[in-house]
Amino acid sequence: MKKLILPALLLGLLVACNTTTDGFKLEGNLSGEVENGTQVFLKKTDEANQLIEVDTTTLENGKFTFTGSSGMPELHYLLINSVRGNIPVVIENGTIEVSAQKDSLAFAKIKGTLQNDLFAGFLKESRGLANRARSMSDEMRNASAVQDTAAMNSLRDEYFELQEEAKTFELTFVKENPEALISALIIEKALTTKVLSEKEIKELYDALSPSIKETSVGQRIKTKLDKLVSTSIGEKAPNFSAPTPSGDELALNDVLGKVTIVDFWAAWCKPCRAENPNVVKVYKKYHDKGLNILGVSLDRRFEDWTKAIEDDGLEWNHVSNVKYFDEIAELYNVKAIPATFILDENGVIIAKNLRGPALENKISELLQ
Repeated sequence: MKKLILPALLLGLLVACNTTTDGFKLEGNLSGEVENGTQVFLKKTDEANQLIEVDTTTLENGKFTFTGSSGMPELHYLLINSVRGNIPVVIENGTIEVSAQKDSLAFAKIKGTLQNDLFAGFLKESRGLANRARSMSDEMRNASAVQDTAAMNSLRDEYFELQEEAKTFELTFVKENPEALISALIIEKALTTKVLSEKEIKELYDALSPSIKETSVGQRIKTKLDKLVSTSIGEKAPNFSAPTPSGDELALNDVLGKVTIVDFWAAWCKPCRAENPNVVKVYKKYHDKGLNILGVSLDRRFEDWTKAIEDDGLEWNHVSNVKYFDEIAELYNVKAIPATFILDENGVIIAKNLRGPALENKISELLQ
């Protein structure tokens, strides 16, 4: 059931746009026994996804206030000293009202600006779906306890239907609310989880309002989409260079064959190591016919990288910055390994992420 609950919680972290240009005023009201003078922090995440402090105030008789100016909507978090949890809130110009109970900050009510009102409507429906998922989970546990197979199968079918309903709800919300920041965050989540095709994501992004595209999340989506396009099948693979095990600099364009495999891997990656014997077999069989391989290691330690090359008998060219998921991985939008890109003699990407028999079948097709 977590698949439905987590999106609701994650997507409940957003919202914004605005109606005034005079700055923002955030008025908070916290119920529950909390001492006067307790610090309240306004924070946001930096590029490393770490919380950084933006402003601080104090709680007096359950109330607190923040004021300032916001160039564009941006997600922030309210944290209260000695109180568990936080309140996600989008800071945007206008008056923002926050009401919360100290023991349930996650259920705070936020209103007063366009984006927060849009968010409230989204969250209401999303929480309804999450509540149904939790109820279904309880019923499945009860059915499992008494080994009621028929009930479990029925509930499983209902769960899959609920998943589709949740997905449809989010997509419908995005299409009907192109001016909502939360729509951009839904698109970003879909881009990360790959539940939609690149084409579908681009269509949703293109339909967003210009003001939402200018937000930080809108710019992040654009950057990711640009990278996806640059490494899509049919595009020329971006060139790069990095040190070899001997310390020489080697570029992708220097090692192109009739067919070239760019193989992102690492010594610490068990699936990569498990696939290596298959890659070795393919290389030995087709290298004389024009197959080249450039291994790109995402290792952290030089010794681990070179030892794995020797242990696994990887006789092709290798490069690495020995910096984990580095700028080359970023250039190719590689978020997990193994990841492979198959290029033709001109360096154009013709296939991606093939392993096992599928890899050999494709290389055979290209070089026979």
